[in-house]
Amino acid sequence: MDYFRSGLKSVLGPPPGNQPTGAETVERLVSRVSTSTLLEDRRDACRALRALSKKFRLEVGAQGMDVLRQVLELDRSDCEIVGYCLDTLCNITAKQTFEEEIDNAVNNVQLNVGEDFTETFVGEQFTEMFLKNPENVNLVLSFMEEYDFRVRWPAVKLMTSLILSKPKVVQDIILVSPMGVSKLMDLLLENREVIRNDALLLLINLTKSNANIQKIVAFENAFDRLFDVINDEGGTDGGIVVEDCFLLLLNLLRNNTSNIHFFKEGSYIQKLAPMFTLPPNLEEIGWSPQKVSNFHCMLLLVRTLVSPNNPAQVVAACQKAMRNTNLLEALTDILMAAGVPANILTETINTVGEVIRGNLTNQEYFSNVQAPSNPPRPVIVVLLMSMVNEKQPLTLRCAVLYCFQCYLFKNEIGQQTVVHTLLPSNEAVASVTTGQLLCSGLFGNDALSNWFSAVALSHCLVDNPAQKEQLLRVLVATKAGAQPFGLLQQCAVFLQRTARLQSKLGVLMLLAQWMAHSQQAVKVFLGVSGAMAFLTAQASASEYDDNEELLQGLCAFLMGLCVAFNDNSEPNYSKENLSQLIEKRVGIETYCRKLSEVSHHEVYALAAKQPQPRAKHSGDLLLEYEFCQLFKSMEGVIYQALGRQRDLFSGISELSLSEHENALLVQYKELIREQDKQIQELAANMGACKMRCKELEAQLDDLQETNKQLVDQNTLLRAQLAANSSNIAIQDRHLDLSSPPNDSENSDLLEKIRKLESDNATKAADLDRIRKDQDDLLELLTDQDVKLNSFKDRLKELGENVDDGESDNNSVESENS
Repeated sequence: MDYFRSGLKSVLGPPPGNQPTGAETVERLVSRVSTSTLLEDRRDACRALRALSKKFRLEVGAQGMDVLRQVLELDRSDCEIVGYCLDTLCNITAKQTFEEEIDNAVNNVQLNVGEDFTETFVGEQFTEMFLKNPENVNLVLSFMEEYDFRVRWPAVKLMTSLILSKPKVVQDIILVSPMGVSKLMDLLLENREVIRNDALLLLINLTKSNANIQKIVAFENAFDRLFDVINDEGGTDGGIVVEDCFLLLLNLLRNNTSNIHFFKEGSYIQKLAPMFTLPPNLEEIGWSPQKVSNFHCMLLLVRTLVSPNNPAQVVAACQKAMRNTNLLEALTDILMAAGVPANILTETINTVGEVIRGNLTNQEYFSNVQAPSNPPRPVIVVLLMSMVNEKQPLTLRCAVLYCFQCYLFKNEIGQQTVVHTLLPSNEAVASVTTGQLLCSGLFGNDALSNWFSAVALSHCLVDNPAQKEQLLRVLVATKAGAQPFGLLQQCAVFLQRTARLQSKLGVLMLLAQWMAHSQQAVKVFLGVSGAMAFLTAQASASEYDDNEELLQGLCAFLMGLCVAFNDNSEPNYSKENLSQLIEKRVGIETYCRKLSEVSHHEVYALAAKQPQPRAKHSGDLLLEYEFCQLFKSMEGVIYQALGRQRDLFSGISELSLSEHENALLVQYKELIREQDKQIQELAANMGACKMRCKELEAQLDDLQETNKQLVDQNTLLRAQLAANSSNIAIQDRHLDLSSPPNDSENSDLLEKIRKLESDNATKAADLDRIRKDQDDLLELLTDQDVKLNSFKDRLKELGENVDDGESDNNSVESENS
C-alpha cells in the first residue's frame, strides 16, 4: 500500500515548488516497470503510464515502448497488465492528436525529447518503430485469441491504430502470419457488440486496396457473417453497423473479379434483392439519415457487381441474376416511388443504367416500364423530361443521361425505337415522345440541355449506320409555323448561330458521330450554306480563351471527316478541294496541331476515363466518353486521308506533289525510317553490351576477392597442418618414452590429419576452378571489347557521333583488368 502511495505521488508530483517534469515522472514509472520484481508493482506502474500516455505521449513512447513490449511477453498470463500495456501502445501510436496533448503544449509543459519527433506525426513515427519487428504484430494478433474483454478489445483497437498509420506494412505482415486473417474473422462472431463493431472497422481498413487479403477474407465466410450481422441489426433500417457491413462488402468486391464471381455463385444477390423492397407506408414513415446512408451503400454494392470496368462475362452473369431475382424490378419501383430522397433517386438511376447496360433482356424490360402517371408514360420519357428541365439538379440530369446511354448501349432495337419517334408519320401521337423531348432540348435556350440532348441523340447512332441514314429523313421546325428542315441542316445552322461554347461542342459531337462512316451525311452537311466556312474560320483561328481550343479542334476534326468520307459528289467540296482548302487556308501544321490539342486536353482525359459523365459544375461538361472513343479511332484515318504532314527535310507539302513525286517521297521516308530503326537497334545493343561488360567486371572483382580469400585460407590450413604434424611427432616421442603405443589414439590422430589433407585438396581444386573462370572471363571481356569496337565502327558508318576517347578509355580499362 505504501508502494502504491509512492507511485501515486510520483504521478501527481510533490508539492508545488518542487514539481517534477513529465519526462521525469515517466522515467520513474518506466524504471519501476522494468526493475520491480512484484507483479502488483509492475501492474500499478503500467496503469500510471496508461494514464499519462495521452498527455505525455512523446515521453511515454520514447522511454517506454520497449519495456511495454517486454511486459506483453513476460506477463501475458496477467490480463490486467496486458490490457494496460495494449491501451498505452494504442495511445502512443494513434494518428489523432489528443486534447491532453494540446493543453500540455499550450501550458509549455512538454519537453523536447528528440528532434526526430514532431507533434503532428509522432503517432506514425511510433507506429513505424513498433512495426520494425514483425513479431510485434503477431504478438498483438495472439492476444485477439484471448477471450478476456480487458485484453481482446484493446488488442483490436491497437491493431486498428497500426493499420490506420501504416496499412501496407501491416497488410504484408498479416498476409504471412499463420492464421492471421482467420483470427480477425473470428471477431465477427463475438457476442460483445463493442468488440464486433470495432472488428468491422479493423477489417474495413485492412481490406483496402489489397486483393489478396480481400480474397482470403471472402473465403473465410465473410459474406455469410456480414449478412447475418446486417439482418441482426435490422437490415436497411439498422444503425451505423449496417453501413459498416456494406462498406466492408464494397471493399471485398470492388475491382476483385474473383470475389464478385464468388458472391454471384454463392447466391448472395438473392439475399441482397429483398433489401431493396420499400414498405408501402414509407412516404409516411420517411427516410432517416442512417437509412439513406445504408441504402446508398447498397446501391454502390450493386454497381460494383455490374461496373463497366469488370469483365463482360462477369457483368452479364450478375445482370442476369439481378433480373431473375427481381432486383431490377425493385430498382425501377424505387424510381417511381414517392418521397425518395434526391440523392437516393439519383444513385438509383445510375444503378439501373449499369444493370441494363449492354444486356438486351434487361434493356427490353426497362423500355416497357410505365410510370404511374395519368396517362401512363414510359419511364424513359419521364426521365428525359427531367434531363431537359434546367430546374432539376445537375447530378440528377447527369444520371438520366447516363441511364439513357446505358439503355442504348449495344441496343440496336432501342436506337431504332428512339429514331423512329422522330421520323415523319401520319399517325396521331397521343403524348410526348423521346424524340420530341430530345429535339426540344437540342435547340432550346438552355446550353446544358443542348449538350445533354445532343449527346443522348448521338448515342442512337453509335455503331449503327442504318440509323444514320434514317435520321437524315427527320424534319424539324425550330418555331411554330416555320418551314421544317432536315435535322442535320438545322444542327449545322444552329452551330453557326449559337454563341454558347457548350452548345457548340454538343452539336459538333453529334455531327461527328453522325458523319463518321456516312458519305450521305457528309454530303448533306457540305450542302449547308456557310457550314464549311464556319469550320475553316474556327480551325484557322490563332487566339482563343478558356476552352476555345476544344472548339477549334472539334471543327478541325469535322473538316477531316468531310475529307475522309467524301464521295466527291459535291463539286466545290471534293476531297482534293477540301485538302487544298485545309492546306492553304488553315495550314497543314496548324491543322494537325489543332487536331492533336483535343486528345491532349485535360477535359478529354477526364471524359475518356469512364462512360458515366461526372461534373461538379454544369460548365465542366464539354466532352463525353463515346465521342472520345470515336476521336481516338478516327484521328489516324483523317491524317491518312489528308496525307502526311509537311516533310521535315524539304518543307514540301505532300498535298501539293504529283503522284510520282509523292511516291518517291514515301519511298525515301520508308528508307530513312528503316535506317533510323537500325540505328536505334544498334544503340540498344551497344548499351546492352556496356551493361554486360560492367557486370563481367563486377564478377571479375568478386572472383579476385574470393581467390584472395581462398589463398589466405589455404595458407592458414597449411600452417595448421604443419603445426598438427609437429604436435603429432612430439606426442609420438612422448608415447614411446612413457607408455606403449595406443592403437585407438593413433588411429584418431591419423583421422584428423586425413581430414585436413582432404580439405586442403578440395581448396586447391576450388582455386584451380576459380583461376580457370578468371581466364574465361578475360576471354569474354576481350570478345566484348571487339564487339563494342565493331558496333562503334558501324555507327560511324551510319553517321552517328561516337566518342573515341570513351572507346579508348574502355579499351585501356579492359587491358588493365
